[in-house]
Amino acid sequence: MSHTVDSPAAETAAPRPGYGQLLRTPRAWTFLVPGFAARQPFAMLTIGIVLLVQHTTGSYGTAGAVAATTGVAMALCAPQSGKLADRLGQARVLVPGVLAHAASVAALIALALADAPLWTLFAAAVPTGATVPQIGPMVRSRWASALAGSPGTARLLPTAAAFESVTDEFTFVIGPVLATALCTAVHPAAGLAAEGALTLAGGLLFAARRATQPHPLGARTRARGTGASALSVSGVRVLAAAFLGIGTVFGGMQVSLAAFAEEIGSPAANGPLYGVFAAGNMLSGLAFGAVTWKTGPRRRLVLGYGGLTLIAATLWAVHSVPLLAVLGFLAGLCIAPALISGYTLVDALVEPSARTEAFTWLTGAVALGQAAAVTVAGRLADAHGARAGFLVPLAGTALALAVLLSFRSKLLARGPGHGAIRAMGHREPAAVD
Repeated sequence: MSHTVDSPAAETAAPRPGYGQLLRTPRAWTFLVPGFAARQPFAMLTIGIVLLVQHTTGSYGTAGAVAATTGVAMALCAPQSGKLADRLGQARVLVPGVLAHAASVAALIALALADAPLWTLFAAAVPTGATVPQIGPMVRSRWASALAGSPGTARLLPTAAAFESVTDEFTFVIGPVLATALCTAVHPAAGLAAEGALTLAGGLLFAARRATQPHPLGARTRARGTGASALSVSGVRVLAAAFLGIGTVFGGMQVSLAAFAEEIGSPAANGPLYGVFAAGNMLSGLAFGAVTWKTGPRRRLVLGYGGLTLIAATLWAVHSVPLLAVLGFLAGLCIAPALISGYTLVDALVEPSARTEAFTWLTGAVALGQAAAVTVAGRLADAHGARAGFLVPLAGTALALAVLLSFRSKLLARGPGHGAIRAMGHREPAAVD
């Protein structure tokens, strides 16, 4: 964890990257504040659906399946949204998207409360997930665009990735707690209703900040014939598999913690327990971004993932709330290094014209893993109790770690000068372990 400089003179010439320097990036605050407001509701979506549908049907398995449908729809449609944002501009994609999302959420709530046939809930879940605004990838793309202009600012890309991970996890500290509180203290539909309203307001506010969005690349991409999908890059596929495993942790924890809290007769404990898990991720991200690492992001990704798999292997055996809170916190500590390192590697693997799409493939993979985990963990919790649901994060992370170890050589930058990470100096490029 030493400074990545070659001499005292170099250290004097290039200030140590940090959050202070990052936040002094010109116009950064003009997209950070609305971006935070716009992404906050995302953490409320899955748990809001689970709590509403479980209330109206009495089954965690059914609730998990409806939430999973939302996640699958998001995973399939998010990359297309990212590709359109790269080509047409973020605002042109975001505005109709948030309007459609708010309408879809309202329809899902109305159908659930009306005890409509189960198939109608699944039908409404599809557009609800398909229209989830991809605020996180759009903010990450704005950071990459703002920082990639020179070697001095490009050194801040890992710090920006850490900052975004912390911001994401801060929303997951607040979101599930807020959604649970609204569903238990106000009305079972209140959490999901708040998600729809906040997504609409925050999304429109973020879309209005057009000055900092990356320039649409559609015309140049078509002219140069470089419009290949980001998923055609093998390293992006490996990262997607790793992020899929992380999604199984998020989904498995959400359902299993809710079932565990109900089993012990304290449903309100679900929000704080998940908040502790997310807090571990947030605090780890803060520390991770404050350090200038000597080891490269590829090795950091593998180490973080190994720790996450080890912690996931213990969750199923837990019987007490305090111990579950501790292990959840430790799992969160391991997630941030994996996420941040994966996002950092993206810029070395893909061209700027596919950057937002690449980020959405990763967030889509998390959503897909979350959707699968919510479904399977819900069925296991219904049949065998909450402890069985905790087996899902173990299976997901173990399989993803095996893929990561087998294909880690694919996580190398494609050539000299490719990606802004190359501008960070020879100690930080993606080819370094």
